[in-house]
Amino acid sequence: MRILAAMSGGVDSAVAAARAVEAGHDVVGVHLALSRAGGTLRTGSRGCCTIEDALDARRAADVLGIPFYVWDFSERFRDDVIDDFIAEYQAGRTPNPCMRCNEKIKFAALLERAIELGFDAVCTGHYATLVDGADGLELHRASDNAKDQSYVLGVLTAEQLAHTYFPLGTTPSKALVRAEAEARGLSVAQKPDSHDICFIPDGDTRGWLAEKVGTATGDIVDRSGEVVGSHEGAHAFTVGQRRGLKLGVPAADGKPRFVLEVRPVSNTVVVGPKEALAIAEIAGERFSWAGAAPVDSSFDCHVQIRAHAEPVAGTAELTDLGVRVTPEVPLDGVAPGQTAVLYIGTRVLGQFTIDTTVSAVPVGA
Repeated sequence: MRILAAMSGGVDSAVAAARAVEAGHDVVGVHLALSRAGGTLRTGSRGCCTIEDALDARRAADVLGIPFYVWDFSERFRDDVIDDFIAEYQAGRTPNPCMRCNEKIKFAALLERAIELGFDAVCTGHYATLVDGADGLELHRASDNAKDQSYVLGVLTAEQLAHTYFPLGTTPSKALVRAEAEARGLSVAQKPDSHDICFIPDGDTRGWLAEKVGTATGDIVDRSGEVVGSHEGAHAFTVGQRRGLKLGVPAADGKPRFVLEVRPVSNTVVVGPKEALAIAEIAGERFSWAGAAPVDSSFDCHVQIRAHAEPVAGTAELTDLGVRVTPEVPLDGVAPGQTAVLYIGTRVLGQFTIDTTVSAVPVGA
């Protein structure tokens, strides 16, 4: 196949490209410039897409003997990922920018251009596997559960999966990937993995959002509506947050309180006991299937609400308004805007963006 290898400058994408070359494919490397004013150097594991990362990717391509290009996707990244991130927080939701980047950039904008240029597939260093199932191609978890990235790939459609290549999915451990990079002479063999949000490399999401959307004083209330504190911007709070609340009125039982809800229209933050974070039902209108759609309107599955959360057994139901999931045991700290990925065994069935949640602990209980 003609393969376009997305090379981030990290060890995973470098080894993935190397395996594509070794498998006999015609491989071209590409690094995505996602910022017009990208930083020069990374700080340990913080940030990505810096000039240093682009140079690391180029050096890896030189070792592999493949052509290498840098493509400017900064405008698309700003519109589809950064602006979306800001808008979601302003709407009182908790977005996942990595999910949006996979959906809109790596497997939409990049894949579209790759196909236009005559490539058969895009190769990435994600840890996930593709399996030929009875009803077509299926997306499954990686062999190394600790590194499994199938959750952040849950937004991919059947058509996109047909043009993807994940060479690392069956690798038993990340240590083997690093050892392979070392053996191949790739200088990124021991480079730290990227963490945090790439466009907020210092990790201060609250401060970054304050610069983008400003501050606006509002109330912090308990579940009964009593004012127990104040804040300078509801966008700075997320469901499940405990620290930084600075409440002026202690809880009657003396226990810590957590953010239960963010109401952007009234600029209000609702807090309450930890038990109230338990969620008995989630639902969303925006959904997609990673392969063949379910045959039945109601089916048993597992739902995962964060990249490294434990999947929880439950029942999913397709309605006129989207997808509703009732877990067998309550989910903890779910926020609107998060992505719920549905699994059957190791297979990714599909995903939806959580719009509404139902608490397992009614007000006053």
